[in-house]
Amino acid sequence: MRRRRLARIFRDFREESGKTLEAVSKETGVPRATLGKLETAELKRIRSDQLDALAWLYDFDDETWANVQQLSKDAAERGWWAQYKDLYGRGDLPSFEVESSFIRVYESQVIPGLLQTSEYTRAVFTGTSAFPEDKIARHMDGRRERQAILEREYPPEYAAVLDESALRRTAGTPEIMRKQLLHLVDLAKRPRVSLHVLPFDAGMHGATLGSFQIMEFPEPTDPSIGFSETPTSLVFVEERDDMRRMDSMWREAHSASLTANQSIEFLERAIKDLGDKS
Repeated sequence: MRRRRLARIFRDFREESGKTLEAVSKETGVPRATLGKLETAELKRIRSDQLDALAWLYDFDDETWANVQQLSKDAAERGWWAQYKDLYGRGDLPSFEVESSFIRVYESQVIPGLLQTSEYTRAVFTGTSAFPEDKIARHMDGRRERQAILEREYPPEYAAVLDESALRRTAGTPEIMRKQLLHLVDLAKRPRVSLHVLPFDAGMHGATLGSFQIMEFPEPTDPSIGFSETPTSLVFVEERDDMRRMDSMWREAHSASLTANQSIEFLERAIKDLGDKS
C-alpha cells in the first residue's frame, strides 16, 4: 500500500508538470525504467540521491517531502508476507488488509480466509489434489498470519456476506464444520465484525458472478481496492468504474441477506443440524 501511495504522488506530480518519463529521466539522471517502476508501485527501493533529484525537480514543499521520505522508508521494509511470496506474490493482499480500515467480503463457496479455523482451512485444501502437503502447511501458516489483523486492539471493520452454500458445504467432517460455524458465531458477536447470511430462498442477486473483497483505507486520498481470486491468479481492481460496479454488487447482495441477528440465529440452527448428524 505504501508503494502505491508513493507511486501516486510521483505520477501526479509528473503529470501536473506536463513532463514525460523520458524528460524527467533526462533532467534528473534517474533511469526511465526506474521511474516507470516507481510510478506503477513495482519499485521496492529507490536510492536517496534519486529521491533528492526528483524532489528538486518537482519542487516538493516541506510536508510533501517529509511524507515522501517516510513512505519511501516504510515501502522498503519487509512485512511478514515477504516470506510467503509463493502464496501472495508481491504481498499485495496482506499488505492491503493490514492497512485497511474497512473490509467487505462476498463469499459464495467457502468461509472467507480471515474467518477460517485451522481445521477448516486444512479440510479446504485437502479437498482437492491440487495442493501437496507442504503447500497446504504453507497456506495454513499464511492464513493464520493474515487473521492476526482481526485480533488487533483496533482491528478494521469487517462485514461479510456469506452465501448459504458456503455454510452448508461440509469441509472435512461434520465436527470440523460445527466448530467452524461456532467460530463464526463468536466472531459475529464482536463489535467490529458483522456477518450476513445470503439464504438460498433469496433467489438471484447482484453478486452471482463470484466471490470478491473490497478494502477501504483511512486516508481519504487512498482509493478503495477490490480483490478476487481465479484458479491461477490474484486479481486487483482499482479503476473507478470497476469499483463502483463491485460496490453495487456487494450492496445488492447485502440488501438481500439476513440481518446480523437473523444470521446468528441461522448459524445456530445450522450448528444444531450438524450436531444431529454426528
